[in-house]
Amino acid sequence: MEKVLVTGGCGLIGQHICSGLLKKGYEVIAVDREECGYNEGKLHYSSVQCEPTDKNTIAELFEKHDFYAVVHAACTVDNDMGPIVTEKQIKDSAAVDKFIYRYAMTSTAKKVILLSTDQVYQFPKTREPIREDNDLKPTTNYAVMKYASEKAIVSKMQHHSKEDIICCVIRFPAVYTFNFTDNLTSKIIDPRDGTNFVFGQGQYGFQLCCVHNLVDFILCFIKNADNQTYAGIYNVGDKLLTTAADIIGFMREHHRLGAVMQKQPTGAITKLKGLFGTNKEEKQNYRYLDLNRIENNNMLDKTKASKLVTFRWDLHNTK
Repeated sequence: MEKVLVTGGCGLIGQHICSGLLKKGYEVIAVDREECGYNEGKLHYSSVQCEPTDKNTIAELFEKHDFYAVVHAACTVDNDMGPIVTEKQIKDSAAVDKFIYRYAMTSTAKKVILLSTDQVYQFPKTREPIREDNDLKPTTNYAVMKYASEKAIVSKMQHHSKEDIICCVIRFPAVYTFNFTDNLTSKIIDPRDGTNFVFGQGQYGFQLCCVHNLVDFILCFIKNADNQTYAGIYNVGDKLLTTAADIIGFMREHHRLGAVMQKQPTGAITKLKGLFGTNKEEKQNYRYLDLNRIENNNMLDKTKASKLVTFRWDLHNTK
């Protein structure tokens, strides 16, 4: 039975990755700073509680186990970090990346997957889909941190020149599940007073990623990516944009939602920019990093990823 190491394996994203891997017949070892009961007691699952910077504990795992794949989900905002990404977390992430990649490149691992973010892209002014080779312009703390992670894995791979390892970087927008709706409600809440609103008629689209689309892609990559042609960067997200009206309807049906009022985008954007200004919090808060994006509805081009998996999850069938 092939073993998979999942860093950040007890976080929101990590626990679903582990669950999916178990269902596909892998033995899974999760590493996280916190415990989680989501997969506890399941056959072929074990977890190790430690800080992501605990180099010795991670080293022991690589020494004791022959991992087939490593999924690096630690230091991911939707997984185990809050809405504010601090300078310390950026430094910790860089330290973690350094030894995780070194161990992976010198171990038995055949596949290494890094969870990154679509925030690394320079946001286009046209409605063209954002492709994997689009220009990069990380402006937020989180984007800067993840772009550094991407560069680190490429550098380590080139340094070790391990021919039989396939590295994959996944860039995805904010995730949600049926019960985790913070990233949905953040799109329809006015941060000034906490009221819910819809831009225009609610037809504006937000690019989001159901966590199950992300997990499906990871499972298919580990199972089916069999040569270096599969290495590289992949955009992963929902098949279609999610409108504000979709979010409102979903929240009303399944979760508590207060009064909803309607606002036109232009005035709202101007006020939001004035509210946040150019202070450091705007840069650090991953949900309100680039307020200009609110008036665009660009979506990720997922053609490359679709060759491995069908994106079948959205607000209407998420679980």
